[in-house]
Amino acid sequence: MARFTNQAQLRYGNEITNSNIAVGEITEVLSATKTAVRDTYGQNENVTYVISIVNSGTTAFNGITVTDNLGEYLFNARELTPLTYIPGTVKYYANGILQATPAVTAGPPLTITGITVPAGGNVTLTYEAEVNSYAPLAAEASITNTATIAGAGVTPVTVNETVNAVSGPLLTITKSVSPVPVTENGTLTYTFLIQNLGNTAADAATGVVITDTFNPVLENLSVNFNGTAWAEGTNYTYDTTTGLFTGTAGGITVPAATYTQDPVTGAWGINPGVSTLVISGTV
Repeated sequence: MARFTNQAQLRYGNEITNSNIAVGEITEVLSATKTAVRDTYGQNENVTYVISIVNSGTTAFNGITVTDNLGEYLFNARELTPLTYIPGTVKYYANGILQATPAVTAGPPLTITGITVPAGGNVTLTYEAEVNSYAPLAAEASITNTATIAGAGVTPVTVNETVNAVSGPLLTITKSVSPVPVTENGTLTYTFLIQNLGNTAADAATGVVITDTFNPVLENLSVNFNGTAWAEGTNYTYDTTTGLFTGTAGGITVPAATYTQDPVTGAWGINPGVSTLVISGTV
C-alpha cells in the first residue's frame, strides 16, 4: 500500500493561502512473497526458492516478468553472483495448476518471462539454484537475493530472501599405510588424516569417535594424536583378538576451516582444519 499527499495553493492579489494536506492511499493490486525451502546453505548444495504472486484485482495481468539477481553482491568493484540457476528447474503454477514452462534466461540475473497472474488469483514459481564458489561459507555468512516482479501497468514489486551459511564441522578422513610391503613381524603404521571443511571446530562436545578393525591384527600398539601419545583405556580401547580399535568419544578434535577470498577473481578458497592420528603396531 502506497501513501500519497497533495496540497493546493490559492493566490489572489498579493495573498497566498495554502489548503490543508490531503492524504490518500493506493492499494497495490499485485503482492508477492519469496521464501527458501531451507534457510541454510552449504558447500555445493542447492537452494530451492518459492515466489508467490497474488492478484487482488479484477483483471488478469499478462506478460509479467520475474527477475532474480541470484544474490549478486559487490566485491572490489566487481559484481559477483553466489548462486547459479539450475536449468530446467522452474515450475509455474496458476491457481495451483501446473502450467507450461515459461521462457527462462539463466543469467545472471535469472529472468522468467510470459507469466500471467489471473484476476483474483495467484501464481507460484519454484526454482533451484546451486551454491557456487562465490558464496561465503564462514560462520554467520549469508546470501540475500532479490526478485522483482514487473510488467505493463504494474508497479514493480520487490521481494528478498536471506539464507545463512550452515554452521558446524564437516569432517573427512583419509587413511594411509606404510611401509608397503611390510615384512613379517615388522612394524606397520596407519596414518589417519582428518580434515574439517566446516566453519565450526569439532571439539570434545562434538563427540567424534574413530573405529577401525585392523587386519592383520596389530600387537604392541603405539598411538599418538597430533603428536601427543594416547593411552589405552583412557583415549582408546583395543581388542587384540579381533583387532578392533575404538577411540574415546570426543578424543578427536579438529579446528575449523578458514576461508579466503581471491582478491582478483572473488572466488572463495577453503583451507581445511587438520588433525592427524598415527597408529603403529607389530604385524
